[in-house]
Amino acid sequence: MYPEDLKYTAEHEWVKAAEEGPVRVGITDFAQEQLGDIVYVQLPDVGTVVRAGDSCGELESTKSVNDLFAPVNGTVRAVNEALGDQPDLVNTDPYGEGWLLDIEVEDAAEVAALMDADTYQGQLDQS
Repeated sequence: MYPEDLKYTAEHEWVKAAEEGPVRVGITDFAQEQLGDIVYVQLPDVGTVVRAGDSCGELESTKSVNDLFAPVNGTVRAVNEALGDQPDLVNTDPYGEGWLLDIEVEDAAEVAALMDADTYQGQLDQS
């Protein structure tokens, strides 16, 4: 059900590793369903240093405001500017046009240590 080429966090973020350069980060389909209609996205500035597990932004929906947590240690290299005008892209295309940010990872082993799709699905099945 979840893309096999991504890694996942317990906080429902996904990470797509590139062969070179920064990783792309977004939230899972499960997370966007739980949040409901996203109406505002606050992301860190490009150049911000983020720490795994720390809040680095917010997603505001018609239901609530939720923190976005950094999945890895690194530096923000890009944010999805389209979300300023179209925050609902997170709902309609969470793995594509609804991506959130790109992070230059300090240690690639951090990405490898995240959950694979089967492990993430197993976590959801237990909750």
